[in-house]
Amino acid sequence: MKITLAHGSGGKATGELIDEIFAKAFDNEILSQMEDSAVIAGSKKIAMTTDSFVVTPLEFPGGDIGRLCICGTVNDLLMRGAEPKYITCGFILQEGVDTEQLKRIVKSMAETAKEAGVQIVAGDTKVVEGTGGIFINTAGVGFIDENVDISAKKSQDGDVIIVSGNLGDHHATILASRMEIENSIVSDNAPLNDIVHSLIAGGIDVHVLRDVTRGGLATVLKELAGSGKCTIELDETAILVSSQVKDFAGLLGLDPLYMGNEGKLVAIIPENQANQALELIRQAEYGEDAAIIGCVKKSDMDEAGKLILRTRIGGRRNLDILQGEGLPRIC
Repeated sequence: MKITLAHGSGGKATGELIDEIFAKAFDNEILSQMEDSAVIAGSKKIAMTTDSFVVTPLEFPGGDIGRLCICGTVNDLLMRGAEPKYITCGFILQEGVDTEQLKRIVKSMAETAKEAGVQIVAGDTKVVEGTGGIFINTAGVGFIDENVDISAKKSQDGDVIIVSGNLGDHHATILASRMEIENSIVSDNAPLNDIVHSLIAGGIDVHVLRDVTRGGLATVLKELAGSGKCTIELDETAILVSSQVKDFAGLLGLDPLYMGNEGKLVAIIPENQANQALELIRQAEYGEDAAIIGCVKKSDMDEAGKLILRTRIGGRRNLDILQGEGLPRIC
C-alpha cells in the first residue's frame, strides 16, 4: 500500500494508519491512552530537546531515519547528564510512501527506543504532496540528578579531551549510499546511554559532553573552545579514523575532522581522572575505541576560543568551524 493524501485527512484512513503502524509498534501505557497530550511523571530538574531528521536515503547500512531520530534525540539529552525518559515524534509523510518501508522504519524506532530506555509517548502524522519522502521531528525529555552539572562552559585548564571512537563512519555511509559506491563502511548511529551512565556512576567529575554530529569533531571542539573561553589543542596522531573511511575521504577530498557522526561523543574530563574515564568509556557499549586526543589550556582573551591541531609532522594548524554546506545532509 502507498500513502495517499487521505491518510492525512484525519478520517478513517488516518485512524487506520495510526492503529496499524504507529500504535502497534510504539505501544505503551501512556501512548495507548490516545489523549491530546501525555501526562507523565515529573522531576525537579529536567532536560528538553527537539530535533528534525531529513536524511537521504531513508535506509542505509547500519541504520535508517527511525534509528537515527531516536539516537539523535537521546544523545542530545545525555550530553547534559540527563536520563532520557520520553520522546514525542511527528511524521511528515509525502504521498507515495510505501507502507512496508514505513513499517520497517517505525519498527526500527521502537527497537532503538527500547535499547535507549525511552518511551514514545505522543506523536502526530501529516501527509503532504510529494514523491515518497519521510521527515521526522522529535522532542525529548530527560531527568537530571541534582548533583549532575555538565555544561559547555565548564572546561578547565589542564582538562583532557576524550573522543569515544573512530570518526566519519556515518558521513561516509550516507555519501557512499547516495553515490552507489560499494564498501563495507557502516553508520555509527547509536544511543550513548551506557557511556554516559558509566562515567556518572563511576564518580567521574565530567565537565563537558558533546555528541559529534554535523560539522564533525573540529566544529564541535571549536564551539566548545568558544563556550569555555579556552584553547583546545589536539594531537593528530591520536585521532582515530578507520582505514576505509580514510581512503574514502581521501578519494573525495573530505577531511575526517569535519565529517559527521551519529554515535560518537567528546568528553572533557579533569586530568587526574582521565585514564579512569577512558577505561570506563572503553568498557561501555559503543565506546571500545575511545582515545585521549587533546587537552584544554586556559589562556588570555586573545587566545580564547582557538582550536589547534598538532600535526603529524610537528606543525600547528588552526582549525575553524565548518564553512559552507557540509554535503551531504546526513540527518
